[in-house]
Amino acid sequence: MSKVAVFGAGSWGSALAVLLTKAGHQVSLIGRKADEMAQMNKLRENVRYLPGVVLPSGLMPATDVSELNADLVILSVPSHNVREAARQIKPNLRPGGIVVNTAKGLEEGTHYRLSEVLKQELADQAIAVLSGPSHAEEVGRDIPTTVVVASDVDTAEKVQDLMMTPKFRVYTNPDVIGVELGGALKNVIALCTGIAEGLGFGDNTKAALMTRGLAEIARLGVAMGGHPLTFAGLSGVGDLIVTCTSQHSRNRRAGVALGQGKPLDLVLKEVGMVVEGVRNTRVAYELSQEMKISMPITQQAYKVLFEGTDPKIAVTDLMMRGKRHELEEAVEMSWFK
Repeated sequence: MSKVAVFGAGSWGSALAVLLTKAGHQVSLIGRKADEMAQMNKLRENVRYLPGVVLPSGLMPATDVSELNADLVILSVPSHNVREAARQIKPNLRPGGIVVNTAKGLEEGTHYRLSEVLKQELADQAIAVLSGPSHAEEVGRDIPTTVVVASDVDTAEKVQDLMMTPKFRVYTNPDVIGVELGGALKNVIALCTGIAEGLGFGDNTKAALMTRGLAEIARLGVAMGGHPLTFAGLSGVGDLIVTCTSQHSRNRRAGVALGQGKPLDLVLKEVGMVVEGVRNTRVAYELSQEMKISMPITQQAYKVLFEGTDPKIAVTDLMMRGKRHELEEAVEMSWFK
């Protein structure tokens, strides 16, 4: 048994707390709102974020940050709250412990990856990243799921040992850059596949967006130092597939509503939870401009979200771009001569 603390009592934090309690660990689920945590203790359910999933008797919902003195701390807050959360938990962390970030995004303004943010704020802790196709609604119900943890080899294997169960398979990957970028940027493409669905387009369109979306995710990811094979793995194509197609995907649902003509403010209110793809689109677009990386789908998503472009016009602009090779980089490098 290890002592584990999950900071952030949303859907994903709650699901991971349930998973780790069932795995035999001593788990504290720490939230900020005393009334919500008290309700969870009383009802043994996170009614708002993970309805229908029973909290095991050994799982303790709390607001006491002293519980963060644990072997493993899982940080499960929205990407734009990661820096603030790191500062909040720092005084209570166990020296030399491991902090696992589960948010999928990039910091606005700085364009930092979230592990970079955590290393700035928590210099004395080992940092790992958890990613891959893993909806909380399914993990909480013991549906078989496979994820990847990225860090140095020793840290990644420690997290793997602590988190692996018969229903939750954990792989390791030393490519932190690639894993983080795949997890963040797939949200942008999921918004776009949702928009296509909202416009009434079919499977052909969604498949095209996912395939070409993966190409531009990898293009930026490799330029930033990620390994190409990572984008063919769980945090790349795996997470892309599930986020673009699942009924549980907030990004896809938000995209559908946008495609149906609803304004962004109303869409975000209706979803009721953080839609990471909106912020991620802004950062990805800014990075593509800064690094001169071609990301046409991301560019059109930015125009729809932040410049008021009609989604139908965005689709036409994508379809009518100049002719390209599918394996553009390979052709330019004369691989086939």
